[in-house]
Amino acid sequence: MTASTEGPSYRTGKICYIEIPATDIRQSAEFYERAFGWQTRQRGDGSVAFDDTVNQVSGTWVLGRPPAAEPGLMVYVMVASAAAAMAAVVSAGGEIVQPVHPDDREVVATFRDPAGNVMGIYQQPGLAETEAPATS
Repeated sequence: MTASTEGPSYRTGKICYIEIPATDIRQSAEFYERAFGWQTRQRGDGSVAFDDTVNQVSGTWVLGRPPAAEPGLMVYVMVASAAAAMAAVVSAGGEIVQPVHPDDREVVATFRDPAGNVMGIYQQPGLAETEAPATS
């Protein structure tokens, strides 16, 4: 995925910032970079922050909070291919909690990151075609 060159859309009610519990901030940052292509940066206060691949949601990893180890509030990462995303999660050091169920209407899966947080993968219909490189 390539990042959008347009800035984020601002409007009351937009989800704009996520704090993700971590046990090792560097490990968590590297996991999300490798698994989903998130961009990381160091903020002025020295903490490590992230931006999603389209610069619409940002956040940081925080120490001293228990991981969201049981599904409660679920955050889903949009992907073009759930199968490719699950492989990337495992390759980056995470684990698949619930793989895609072939009979479900929507293509979703859940994973556990290295800190123990359970999050979701959502395969956006048509995104694979939109992101496919143009052939000459």
